[in-house]
Amino acid sequence: MNPLVLGAVAYDPKVVTIWSGFRTWLRRQRLPLDFVLHTHYERQTEDLVRGRIDVAWQSPLAWLRTRRLAAAAGVDVRPLVMRDTDQDLTSVVVVRTDSPAVTVADLKGETVAVGAVDSPQATLVPLHHLRELGVDPDTHLRVERHDTGVGLHGDHIGGERDAARALLAGRAAAACVIDANHLAFTQDATLPPGSTRVLTRTAPYDHCVLAAGPALAAETADRLTTLLLSMSYADPDLRHLLDLEGLTRWVPARETGFAQLAAAVDATGFYGPDGRITAPGYRP
Repeated sequence: MNPLVLGAVAYDPKVVTIWSGFRTWLRRQRLPLDFVLHTHYERQTEDLVRGRIDVAWQSPLAWLRTRRLAAAAGVDVRPLVMRDTDQDLTSVVVVRTDSPAVTVADLKGETVAVGAVDSPQATLVPLHHLRELGVDPDTHLRVERHDTGVGLHGDHIGGERDAARALLAGRAAAACVIDANHLAFTQDATLPPGSTRVLTRTAPYDHCVLAAGPALAAETADRLTTLLLSMSYADPDLRHLLDLEGLTRWVPARETGFAQLAAAVDATGFYGPDGRITAPGYRP
């Protein structure tokens, strides 16, 4: 049996450790796997849809593009698994504790700091949330982007951290971050405890997806899914890898948690209906 080939984006050196370890474990279960690293998600999505790789570990934005590219090409793709920590996440718009802002309307005319242009959690979803609440980022706000790791879809949280620092330094009246990073930034003193408060919170959404492309046979996809779902956090050979990847167990993938991101993509014209990159000036 030829190894199935997985594509992962190299947003951090730990990606090599994670997938090397999973590769070893899967081979012990008699499922040969190799992986290739991509420098950004846009190439990864194209490689998956064109059959150059069999399966891909994708950001939520990459999954949306994969769906659109596949529909335009007339090929089948499907989600296999997610992490237990990928479901029902929220982003928050935070202000300094001493801010006079009480509602999102109070941000009109102010600067709001966000992450990278392609970050679902720190740019696209929270800005669309403000738009739905009547505060249009294009007309009511000055949006200060922090484009660290463009093409990594927010996996590199440097831009998100810079947005938090801009808030703390007074260069912005509010900052958009994922809820988990808001907590993490208070724990590592990027944002001193008690220095910020949440002005508004998005509805829950889902995050990363392991997606199968048209080159992967259905029976192999099912075998891979079954094995990943069987991974146990109690297994000492796996626990460190699962910790690095930020999960305690894999769960079956679902497609119900991407409506907010899809609406944000359409509202901003980030991708066209056929998956073409249409965001002005966006080049990973």
